Amino acid sequence: MTEQTQTTLAQQTEKALNDFMAAIPEEQQQIVGAAFAKLMASDVGATAKQVGDTAPDFSLPNVTGGTLNLKKLLADGPVVLSFYRGGWCPFCNLEFHALQASLPEIQSLGARLVGVTPETPDNALSTKEKHALEFYVLSDLGNVIARHYGLLMEVYEELRPLYREWGIDLPAANGDESHELPIPATYVIDREGVIRAAYVNRNYTRRMEPADIIAALKQL
Repeated sequence: MTEQTQTTLAQQTEKALNDFMAAIPEEQQQIVGAAFAKLMASDVGATAKQVGDTAPDFSLPNVTGGTLNLKKLLADGPVVLSFYRGGWCPFCNLEFHALQASLPEIQSLGARLVGVTPETPDNALSTKEKHALEFYVLSDLGNVIARHYGLLMEVYEELRPLYREWGIDLPAANGDESHELPIPATYVIDREGVIRAAYVNRNYTRRMEPADIIAALKQL
């Protein structure tokens, strides 16, 4: 077995965070730490959709062509809906690999896996191809759907120069100047459109464990 299959997603993202923080200068560590503390003390995500809520319907461009509608997908079975920041995010990349590894079991339970990103269709397609993702990836330009789900957050102004220094160009990735991102979130939605499991955490380094997704699907 590989290390990735032996460890939980939480363990992988924690290691990635620790490695990243150890690799940047102390001055940057202080800026990142202060911004993170401000985020965690905020009410970001307070209005996010939760278990028992009806999932807002939407139609979004599928990066491989056409448009996908949530209600139509639900007619064929449950949907696992995953909002992610972008292919530039190391924590998203770890989540991609974990979800892809779990895709056969998710599909065996009759569910569809759908990723939603604010990246432009071209950038989102590059992410899908780079990571060989076999699930749907949809482009939510302007975070319109993320906003409907109560998942909107903003990269603080003091972090933006650091993002650029690290080679992360959000305006280019998302096609706007907002510096808005979705809170990473995962929803398990039943065929009636009701959210049966939800993971929403403004700590953007944390994600829902695939095992918890599988367990929620088995309870439907």
